[in-house]
Amino acid sequence: MKKSEIIFKIELDQNNIPEKILWDASDKPEPGLSESKSISLALWDHQQKNTLRIDLWTKDMPVNEMKRFYIDCLGGLAQSVLTSTGDEQMSAEINELCEKLAQALIKTEK
Repeated sequence: MKKSEIIFKIELDQNNIPEKILWDASDKPEPGLSESKSISLALWDHQQKNTLRIDLWTKDMPVNEMKRFYIDCLGGLAQSVLTSTGDEQMSAEINELCEKLAQALIKTEK
């Protein structure tokens, strides 16, 4: 059986606020640590029937980039819903929300 590994390394300041987020994955095309400004990780606890979440971002990540990151996350979830369940309506509604949020973000950036 093939195994894959994903590693996150978080460098914190004296107040435990992330300064740097580094990650690596065994299936990543280029070996070695890569830097990111934010991660959002969700795990489904099937026994408790709820989601466990880890959301981290560096203190120097711009607010508009953070908003864009979450819009992109929602868009990815729309595709995941479609792929995993075949629910076209739910996927379309999530994508519609993403479009509204993206338009609102564009307006605030002007």
